[in-house]
Amino acid sequence: MYKIIGADQKEYGPVTGDQIRRWIAESRVNAQTRVRAADSQEWQLLSAIPEFASAFGAATMSAPPEATTLQVGAGRDAALRAIKGPAIAIKATAILGLVVVVLSLVFNVLTLAGIDIGMQQFGDPQMQKIFRRLGGVAGIIENIIGGAVGVVVLMGVRRMQALEKYQFAYTTSILVMLPCISPCCLFGLPFGIWALVVLNRPEVKSQFT
Repeated sequence: MYKIIGADQKEYGPVTGDQIRRWIAESRVNAQTRVRAADSQEWQLLSAIPEFASAFGAATMSAPPEATTLQVGAGRDAALRAIKGPAIAIKATAILGLVVVVLSLVFNVLTLAGIDIGMQQFGDPQMQKIFRRLGGVAGIIENIIGGAVGVVVLMGVRRMQALEKYQFAYTTSILVMLPCISPCCLFGLPFGIWALVVLNRPEVKSQFT
């Protein structure tokens, strides 16, 4: 039994060897399709497995399976290195944003409770009014949303660093750029763009499972 990565970067299976051979004949999979035995964690090119290599003709058999496996491993290592920089930057941004959310939540809760938090230092009544508007129920709701987004971003970065769930990683890169939603969107904008550029590279996208 085998599992494969389809053209949509989703995992399928387990399927039998006969089913894979039918897919080869129907051109639904090709020599570059990644496959692994159901009881193994090592992904290989379909053409690197002797059971299926003959289906692609002599040309695909010219390279030894060991060499092909090494090429797949090298490609994954290169993708991991490429995604490391933007992933770390987005993670730092999300953590910083969560710290700001927590501090703001404390501020808003105290304001809602009517506790004096030193706003009297703003002698201008208009300034005091503005700060009160930032607090209260609306501020707490905004903090909850910001905290939830920060947690989702951290989860997405974790998948990104592991080259898992491409769509989730891609969505995370967009989410971190959105103003008023992203934690620390000022920093998230360039880091999100950086991540999208890397994620759109074919050699990186192809390594996601």
